[in-house]
Amino acid sequence: MNILISGGSGFLGSAFSDEIMARYRAQDKALHITWLTRDSSQVHPSDIEMMTYDELASSDKSFEVILNLAGAGIADSRWSDARKEQLMASRIKPTESLLAFIKRTSIKPKLMVSGSAIGWYGTQGDKPLTESSGFETDFAHLLCDEWEQLALTATEYSVPVAIVRTGVVIHPDGGMLGKLLTPFKMGVGGQLGDGQQIMSWVSREDWIGAAIFIIEQHLDSHASRQTTHENTLQTTNDTTAVVYNLTAPNPVNNHTFTKTLGSWLHRPTFFTLPNFLLKLMFGEMSTLLIDGQKVLPQALQSAGYEFQHPTLKQALEEQKS
Repeated sequence: MNILISGGSGFLGSAFSDEIMARYRAQDKALHITWLTRDSSQVHPSDIEMMTYDELASSDKSFEVILNLAGAGIADSRWSDARKEQLMASRIKPTESLLAFIKRTSIKPKLMVSGSAIGWYGTQGDKPLTESSGFETDFAHLLCDEWEQLALTATEYSVPVAIVRTGVVIHPDGGMLGKLLTPFKMGVGGQLGDGQQIMSWVSREDWIGAAIFIIEQHLDSHASRQTTHENTLQTTNDTTAVVYNLTAPNPVNNHTFTKTLGSWLHRPTFFTLPNFLLKLMFGEMSTLLIDGQKVLPQALQSAGYEFQHPTLKQALEEQKS
C-alpha cells in the first residue's frame, strides 16, 4: 500500500507512520509512505520518502490512501485576526494541493482520510454529541467546517472521504499533555475554571489504531462497508463520505482530568485558574479551556473498533511520566 501524508512529521503523522510500518512489517505486507513537505531538507526517517508540494503538482505517482493532517495547532497561541487567518490557511492550502493532485492523476486514491476536530460541534456543554449531532457556530466550528467541506470535494472525483474529528490527544510527546507535564510535575498544576467542563480525549495510541482501522475497513473489499446513516455525509454523487469522532468512549470533566493527572504524576493539584484569568490570558481562545464538549465515538464503536485505552487512567498508566 502506498500512503501519502500531509503533516507527516507532526505529533500524529509521525507516530502513525511508525506504527503502521511496524504492523505491516510484522505481517510481511508491502507499505510505502511519502510525507508531503515544504522543506525538502527536513530530517525524516530513512524509510520514508519526502515529496514537496511543488513536486506533487507534477507527480505521476499513485497512492491508495491520502492522509491529510497538515494544520497549525489551534491552541498554540491567542486567536488574533492574523492567527485565525494562519490557522485557516495552514489547513486549506495543503488540502487544495491534494485536491489538485487528485483531480489531475489518472489513478485515483481509494480513500482520503482528512483531519478535523471536535471543535466542529461548537460549544454545547455536557450534551452528548455523536456523528449525527448538529453544531453551534463559533470560530472553531467555522475553521473545521471549511476544512471538511473542502476535503469532501474529493468525492467529486470519485475518491471516498473519511473525515476524522479528533478530540484532545493524550500522549507525553506533545499535545495538551505534553504542555501540562512541566507545571504539574512542579506541583503547580490545577483545575481550570469550575472544573465541570467536559473534555473529550483520546490516547494517541487509539487515535492511530482508529485511523488504521478506518483505512483497512475501507480497503478490505470483503468487509461490509462500516457506514450508517448516522455517520454518512451528503455528497453530489454516490461516492462514499463518512465522519468519525476520534475520541475515547469515556470523556471526563476538567476536575477529574486534573486529579487523575496529578495522581499519575504523584503531585498535588491545589491550584485553580479562574475563568476571568483564563479569558484575560488567552482571549477568545479560552473557550477551548472553559467550555466543554461531550463527544462520543459512536461510529467507531458501531464499526467494531475496540479501544486500547477506554479510560483516562488506562491511557496515562501506560505512559512514562
